[in-house]
Amino acid sequence: MRNERARRLPSKVLAMAAIAAGGLAFGSGEASATEGAASLYLLGSGGPGTAVMPPVEGIYVDNVIYVYDGNAKASREFPVNGKIVAGLDATIVADFPTLLAVPSTNFLGGTLAVGATVPFGAPILDVDAILTRPGGPSLSGSRHDSALTTGDPVGLLMLGWHGKKLHTQFSTMVNVPIGNYREGQLANLSLHRWAVDTSVALSWHDTDSGWDITGKAGYTFNGRNDDTGYNSGDEIHFEGSIEKTLSPSFSLGVQSYYAKQISDDNGLIGPFRGETFAVGGTAAYTTPMAGVPATFRGRVMRELDVTNRLKGTSFWLDFSVPFTMNLPKQ
Repeated sequence: MRNERARRLPSKVLAMAAIAAGGLAFGSGEASATEGAASLYLLGSGGPGTAVMPPVEGIYVDNVIYVYDGNAKASREFPVNGKIVAGLDATIVADFPTLLAVPSTNFLGGTLAVGATVPFGAPILDVDAILTRPGGPSLSGSRHDSALTTGDPVGLLMLGWHGKKLHTQFSTMVNVPIGNYREGQLANLSLHRWAVDTSVALSWHDTDSGWDITGKAGYTFNGRNDDTGYNSGDEIHFEGSIEKTLSPSFSLGVQSYYAKQISDDNGLIGPFRGETFAVGGTAAYTTPMAGVPATFRGRVMRELDVTNRLKGTSFWLDFSVPFTMNLPKQ
């Protein structure tokens, strides 16, 4: 019995590790009412299996290709890097590579993980008009700006516990404002401010029935952009998903998110609190690669109701795979 269980363990461990790594996707880039239309927490990332932690020590790799396309009418004004713009149209094509290390599966009775990501990509912005420039004259006319650039590095700390079916995870992200900030330009991936997000996630993950029900809630503390003097307000976010495994390699589900800014901005145009609600779908496919299961996950999220935000659609392709694992001895 013990030998048979040991023979089955590696494949089960690898599958759960791939699921856990697939739940990691974070960084800047999502449209928000904060300065530059950007938030630290990437809305939509808290999908199926988010709270399922890797069951063994090791290093895990996750990569998210993210595309967001959104716009706001000319009647709406947005603060962007020290300017007030109207008629904003934004397309963001970004990549979020994440390296996650699991040094212990018995820290305070749970699994400890630390990681980091450095986003890079191409933000593309078009505006109908630039209304003001601080310390300078009023401007008018449309403008286009794009760049291939990097964002701020983001550090990650997670601690999770698991039962037979119920998994719990606490996580913290810290945005370090040392990325490539294009001062005075419209197109940026860098937030250029300190920001911290704390979140808790619960996943009811039933491998026998194939159902996964996940919920996640978090609070984002935003700091001040010293170059523009803009102080972005704090935000809360909630996410939920339901997914069904249809075969050993394929699963399909739905998910949604809600976010609201709960404190005022202190900058060019006053309080400027934002709010949004979105729904979408997700699907995952797991296949062996070089002896380990690699998981591909796709998502499409559509924002349905927004206030002081861009309204748009995001597309995701997430690839996750274990890099090294300290498997139990056979």
